[in-house]
Amino acid sequence: MDNLSPDVIIIGVAGLVAIIILIAGALSMRAESKSVIEERLGRYTDFESFVEIPDQEAESDRNEPSALTRTLDNILTQRSFGQKWKLSLAKADLKLTVAEYAALHVITTIGGFLIGTFVLFQGSVVLGVVSAAVGFFAPRIYVNRRQNKRLNTFEQQLPDTIGLWVNSLRSGYSVLQAMEAIANEAPDPTASEFRRVVQEVQIGISMEDALQHMLERMESDDLDLIVTAVNIQREVGGNLAEILDVIGHTIRERIKLKGEVRVLTSQGRYTGYLISGLPIALALFLMVVNRNYMSGLFENRTCGWPMLGIGLGLIGIGTAAIQRIVDIDY
Repeated sequence: MDNLSPDVIIIGVAGLVAIIILIAGALSMRAESKSVIEERLGRYTDFESFVEIPDQEAESDRNEPSALTRTLDNILTQRSFGQKWKLSLAKADLKLTVAEYAALHVITTIGGFLIGTFVLFQGSVVLGVVSAAVGFFAPRIYVNRRQNKRLNTFEQQLPDTIGLWVNSLRSGYSVLQAMEAIANEAPDPTASEFRRVVQEVQIGISMEDALQHMLERMESDDLDLIVTAVNIQREVGGNLAEILDVIGHTIRERIKLKGEVRVLTSQGRYTGYLISGLPIALALFLMVVNRNYMSGLFENRTCGWPMLGIGLGLIGIGTAAIQRIVDIDY
């Protein structure tokens, strides 16, 4: 650390101050700016809406976002990437605004740079930039993993959901009443998704649009089959209970097939993870154990940096190829 130049120290201090400012700004942006429909839905989806809270107007005034927060969130939401971020946050069921999500990207990027420069690599600005890139993609990786986990859980619950739906219809419930029973009886995330559909219909949105909104949040082929069947039955009639019963049997077989394919491809997937992560883990280990041995690779711009770039590129190509091989369509 004694060899650090004044410029690097100044950059580090400025970055630390920027992180503190951004964290304070993110904490002040907790209240979401919502559309009229989302505000009305929030009265039902929030747990506090089922409990009578005294002095509700004063509480709403305290949670009212600032004009700057609303303006920033509206500007970002109007952009194409803002719309994608908003949908991604809805799929992951994260209570964040687009502005908060953007601030999180900035915080993790600056934090990654500072940690990489001053903690892990002890003054290497180049490797700090690499760490900053990792920090930039960290929120997206977390959101994508949360989306996939939530979608997998939803698809695993679909057979039981259809069974409850069929039983409710055969008991004399309407389609909306059956979905309300699912919202009350099924576990999350199925319960929250069907509850939102019921609430959207109750405030005047058509059944087709409400189901389409759920399909946008849960991009599942099995759910698409169910939504299509419900929409067709509403247009041409028919016994929806029998249709859903057949679809439920099909979905159970598909889930069984997915499990078998996942078991058969597990060795290839974990081999890809090992091959991709082992060189990076070994390089980090050698940097900690014997820094002088690895320093030439990172400090030599003529030979070391091209080798690093080619190595990372080949690791990426190999990972993509392995994932392509084990990704079987069914």
